[in-house]
Amino acid sequence: MLWSDVDEENTPALWSLAEDGSDAALSVRTTRRLTCPTDGWLTVSAGQRARLRTGTARCPTAPVTSGAGGGAVAPGWPAIKKDNAATGYHAKVGLLGDAVRASGGCTLAVGPGAVFGLADGNGRVDRYAASPGEVGADDWAACPVAAVSVDDVFRASVDAGVDADGEQIEPGAAERDAAAAAADRRVGQVLANVPDGTTVLLAGLADASADPHLHVAIAKGGAFDSPGYLTSTATRQQGLVTLTDLTATALEVLGAEQSDDAVGSAWTAEASEDPVADRVEALDDDDVAAQGISAVQTSFYWVLFAAQLVAYGAAALALRRTGRDRRSRSRILGGTRVIALFGGAIPAATFLTGLLPWWRASNPTVMLVVTVLGFGALLTGLALAGPWRRSVFLPGLVITAVTALVLALDVMTGSNLQLNTLMGYTALVAGRFYGFGNQAFALFAVAAILTAAWLTEFPLRRERKAVAVGIVAVIGVAAVAVDGLPAWGSDFGGVLAMVPAFAMLGMLVTGRRVSPVKLGLFCVAGARWCWASRTGTRRAPIRRIWGVSGRTSWRARRGAWWSASSTR
Repeated sequence: MLWSDVDEENTPALWSLAEDGSDAALSVRTTRRLTCPTDGWLTVSAGQRARLRTGTARCPTAPVTSGAGGGAVAPGWPAIKKDNAATGYHAKVGLLGDAVRASGGCTLAVGPGAVFGLADGNGRVDRYAASPGEVGADDWAACPVAAVSVDDVFRASVDAGVDADGEQIEPGAAERDAAAAAADRRVGQVLANVPDGTTVLLAGLADASADPHLHVAIAKGGAFDSPGYLTSTATRQQGLVTLTDLTATALEVLGAEQSDDAVGSAWTAEASEDPVADRVEALDDDDVAAQGISAVQTSFYWVLFAAQLVAYGAAALALRRTGRDRRSRSRILGGTRVIALFGGAIPAATFLTGLLPWWRASNPTVMLVVTVLGFGALLTGLALAGPWRRSVFLPGLVITAVTALVLALDVMTGSNLQLNTLMGYTALVAGRFYGFGNQAFALFAVAAILTAAWLTEFPLRRERKAVAVGIVAVIGVAAVAVDGLPAWGSDFGGVLAMVPAFAMLGMLVTGRRVSPVKLGLFCVAGARWCWASRTGTRRAPIRRIWGVSGRTSWRARRGAWWSASSTR
């Protein structure tokens, strides 16, 4: 279920749940670009990205076989368990079910997919029902945790079929609305029958279209007793959580012991006075922005590279044809300089686009391009407008300094400009949600080093090497702190690259020779700083983040329930 599917008239149960609970956009990325329902449920089971190896983006939820005592067994479980243990994520499917069993509780799965989410290490759930209508009031209260699969919207997508090229056909608007209404009725049926005081966790677990999306996440009851937004330490973003967080949240609600093999963090509620309509619109905006970036991100790099290649190639050809005509050569070089500065300003411009809601335009792609070009022109104008415009290197220094400053301030204030930008990251890929990604780090590191190098020009002209080295040291320490500290850039690997680079720059400024031995010592220094930062700053809060300490007993907590709607 997407937030665009939720409205007061067609989905009243979901609307009411969102109105009274805490809401977020949910990133469901698992091991593939598209997440099928079984992948989503297995990820919930493991608290780590998991998969059904034979699954596809349109895979139906596999059936289950009934076991003794009203339970059920997930088919093919041994093979699923072995396959996921061998992936790079080393997912331990059955982790959630085993944790519930170890705490003395039983599990209730409603719908075939839910069996894969709550199955223990042997692939079994204690109680099973094919649909919510088969579950009585006593059955809801029998087990402290229940999982319910609501897949009407996903089924509508499956029924729409594929075209001649095997591409998914999107259901029509009427079919989509009808499926969302059917899913809403199932959710309402469950909400009307679960015991009072139940904590409800609702999540759209899977994609059901040709493109990945952010989905609905709602929590109500218990710690989520006031309207607002959800967040987690896994994302550090208000209104954004991940699928792996769902496992940690269920364990937290139930008071079960958290596992080191579950990588997510428990959802937390942030109270807000925003009306539900505004929250729904804002969370749908997150998905629209992610779609807009995803549609043009690859093309952006090709266009940026090709445009500069053509411009510089044309300039080189024009210079050859002008011969020794100084006036013509001056014009060509002047124009090339402007193009080079504009190209250098584009990376910072891509992040500054996050200051404007370009995705709300009728044509988001066009507005995104216009916004990037506008900020690029603004920065280029700044570089050429001051008294420094006649300098050979100062306009470039303005561009690099602004780039480093923009990126530094962003990660120091929550990484808001990193998310859903052309050179940042998106929640659809779910590789990172805060701090520096690979591309942003590369930009920041190069911009910081060039800024430091060009600033040393002034003291070096006066033969003040000590001042020049001081400039490199100050900028280097600041850049390494911004990049490496967990509260900011959280990019420990980047420290290993930046420390030697700034050290080498400092040696070059003083005129000293850079030897392999000295370079090795600088690399060791960077590694020691990185290790000290990880052990002294980052590892200490892990238990507090996961909420392992200060936990009440299992039986002091009420039961938890979540509904998974496997939708587009």
